[in-house]
Amino acid sequence: MTAGRERSELVRLADVTKRFGDAPPALQSVSGTILGGEITGLVGPDGAGKTTLVRLMTGLMLPDSGTVEVLGFDTAKNPAAIQASIGYMPQRFGLYEDLSVQENLDLYADLRGLPKDERTATFDELLTFTDLKRFIGRLAGKLSGGMKQKLGLACALLKKPRLLLLDEPGVGVDPISRRDLWKMVEDLTKEGIGVVWSTAYLDEAEACDGVLLLNQGKLMFSGKPADMTTRVTDRVFRVSGIPGRKRQVLAKLLDEEGIIDGVIQGEAIRIVTREGAQPDFPSAGEGAKASSAPPRFEDAFVDMLGGGPGGRSKLAEAQQPLTAKDDRPVIEAKGLTKRFGDFTAADDITFDIRRGEIFGLLGPNGAGKSTTFKMLCGLLKPTAGEGRVAGFDLRRDAASARNQLGYMAQKFSLYGDLSIAQNLDFFAGVYGLSGRRKRDRIALMNEIFDFGRHAGQSSKDLPLGLKQRLALACAVMHEPQALFLDEPTSGVDPITRREFWTHINALVEKGVTVLVTTHFMEEAEYCDRISLIYRGRSIALGSPDELKASVVTKEQPDPTMEDAFVALIRQSESEAKEAA
Repeated sequence: MTAGRERSELVRLADVTKRFGDAPPALQSVSGTILGGEITGLVGPDGAGKTTLVRLMTGLMLPDSGTVEVLGFDTAKNPAAIQASIGYMPQRFGLYEDLSVQENLDLYADLRGLPKDERTATFDELLTFTDLKRFIGRLAGKLSGGMKQKLGLACALLKKPRLLLLDEPGVGVDPISRRDLWKMVEDLTKEGIGVVWSTAYLDEAEACDGVLLLNQGKLMFSGKPADMTTRVTDRVFRVSGIPGRKRQVLAKLLDEEGIIDGVIQGEAIRIVTREGAQPDFPSAGEGAKASSAPPRFEDAFVDMLGGGPGGRSKLAEAQQPLTAKDDRPVIEAKGLTKRFGDFTAADDITFDIRRGEIFGLLGPNGAGKSTTFKMLCGLLKPTAGEGRVAGFDLRRDAASARNQLGYMAQKFSLYGDLSIAQNLDFFAGVYGLSGRRKRDRIALMNEIFDFGRHAGQSSKDLPLGLKQRLALACAVMHEPQALFLDEPTSGVDPITRREFWTHINALVEKGVTVLVTTHFMEEAEYCDRISLIYRGRSIALGSPDELKASVVTKEQPDPTMEDAFVALIRQSESEAKEAA
């Protein structure tokens, strides 16, 4: 704890329960405190109750039972006094996209009652703090995800609050922007401001001073993150030197009785054992070595939830093996370039992806990776260069190419007003399935993903984890050669994320080729190779371990994937300045 920080109690939650209709409680008997001068992580997957709890703290919503006291005021009795003294940044971008940065600041200054004579100095301070001075004339809708979050933070800070409520500020934001946001918020706590940082990213939880961990509306843990991770001390291992394909080894390890969780980390596998189990991993193969690894918050959360889903994928077991007719790559990008007017979004992007390979496109918001991704799946026509999928040229044979790929979009891409059954039927038709083949594939998806009791429910009303399963089912309905996954697991709980990657890893072993974009750096470790895109160009290409090795220094001898991401971007910026 930093000396001199104010540690007064800013929020007191006592047996807070909130229901919406006949659904299970969004919050059930939640109690806890939030202190000044600290970052308190409100942690849990989508649907855990985080947004509901944040809104209760603002006084915009009242609990069904229990009490919420904020800054000494009961939210039921004096919400106006609370709202005058807090800053609130909602989960969905709450600014006006057709107004400029400056116009949004002016509007929010009016709404917050900021005196005219204080505005020039306040705007200057906030624009400097958020590094948005260069963009005051840009429309908010034209900002990158990270810049939008910085503008939202600036508007929340127009009148210096005692309590700042941030609802998932890091979702959809690249690692560099997340680090920038985190640094800004840490600086605020040094002034005694209390910060609530809501997040589904469990790595962010580890950086908080305290944590309230929610799952399905219930408080699972309250305290310091380190106190949570101690539950898996001496039970986390890194298995390296694995002979053969690590995805096959991981699937075998996950089915061992003493192992509750496992994920791929580059060329190694990270394992969490059951309490009391012996750290012996015969499935890893002869020559594999296991060494102790420091526990993470996520390891402890998965342990608390009873462990991961195991290594078996019914989806992959039903997949016919895909064999190569020749040595050609399944996905090819040759000099792909896309210009919008005088702006080049993607510039001379070149790579190829072999059969049975997971290839990652990483990059900051606005770097050009989504543009590259959309060109390769036929959603955007390139200005120059060519892309191929399964041998089909995306310019001349776009329809044939699309029939060979399955697409899972960043934002839920299915039809919200259609039921699960109707979405499955529609996408089976879109992908050219008919008759018995169509009926058999739909029945198989229902069986694998257990859609039965939800079949008639509108997809927009499904929990996020079930939406993700439905999106995956629709994408693989026609057994495509290539899967395009655009930030496929953003916001989902760690168990659902592991279930998803169990399916993907097993499909890859059957010969399916995967192109994935993600801001989740642990997820990038599943990739065989990665292209790091920045300012429209590919600045690095290699395996996760190769990219990490390229940024090793005396000060940072064992960099994470996020460390490598940040270091390579900064290195590219430095080279660009020297060349200018």
